[in-house]
Amino acid sequence: MNIEEFREYCLSIKGSEESISLQTRKILVFKVMEKVFVYFTLEPEDGIFKAYLKCNPERSVELREKYNGVKPDDFKTLLWNWITLESDVSDELIKELIQHSADEVIEKLPKKKQEEYFNI
Repeated sequence: MNIEEFREYCLSIKGSEESISLQTRKILVFKVMEKVFVYFTLEPEDGIFKAYLKCNPERSVELREKYNGVKPDDFKTLLWNWITLESDVSDELIKELIQHSADEVIEKLPKKKQEEYFNI
């Protein structure tokens, strides 16, 4: 999956909004209901574009063991992974993980915000 395809898919998520990180201006941010579900590096690190995606901890462990293109976030938590776009992670799995990330964010919203989201 290339960068533009990744971006387009993120924007296809219901209620998704795109912005540039105000801190570094080198990170593209995607949010639903004002909560981040994807960080994407606009400048490659060691030639690699990374997408940071929220993930449930059990699935994080499984993905990291199975794919070279899935790594722990910079803080080594199980709540976020970084995914290398051009790796052994298929386009279909990347799309699934983007949706999973948005779902994880929505699931953590207060009930009133969840209702608001589902009524968009």
